[in-house]
Amino acid sequence: MVLFIGSYFPLAVIMLVQDIPKKYLGAPFCGMASRSNCTFQIFEHPCLALGSVLLTGVSLLFTHWSLQRIKLRFDVEVIETKSIPNDLINYVFPYIVSFMGLSYGDSGKTMGFVVFLIVLFVITYRSGQIVMNPLLIIFGWRIYEAKMVIGQNKEVRITRVLKQGKLLPGKQRAEEVQDFYFTGNP
Repeated sequence: MVLFIGSYFPLAVIMLVQDIPKKYLGAPFCGMASRSNCTFQIFEHPCLALGSVLLTGVSLLFTHWSLQRIKLRFDVEVIETKSIPNDLINYVFPYIVSFMGLSYGDSGKTMGFVVFLIVLFVITYRSGQIVMNPLLIIFGWRIYEAKMVIGQNKEVRITRVLKQGKLLPGKQRAEEVQDFYFTGNP
């Protein structure tokens, strides 16, 4: 869930910017020379706007920190790899909705949007697509389809792999998380 919440950090920033009243958009910022004519930028709904940026930002950083600490517990051998595109459509819908009149000032629309995100999370999680998060690309994570030798009995499988950096054929350390293999160098 933290991974899902963190993926909407850019959306929270968009909503934060949309929460700035029009009267402040043209106002001058505080400068060294004109302290007496100082206008601070304020938000119409600061708790919601700043709170959602804080929640999604912390979730994004925690996700990155957590992925760096996954224990790769077993050996695999990668035989061949193919980069697969990230599924962006699940993450694009909420961004489109944010430009269709959604604002923190309309509590009915905001609550409806929260319900929409909850349903989207459940669908994404239950379909096993939760780690196909496009924001992970920023941190250098990529999704691959790989043919790998797994386990003691040398079973060959074709599976999805998430790796920070390029996945090359050869021996790797791995861990399975929600039908994905996270890999790293031995």
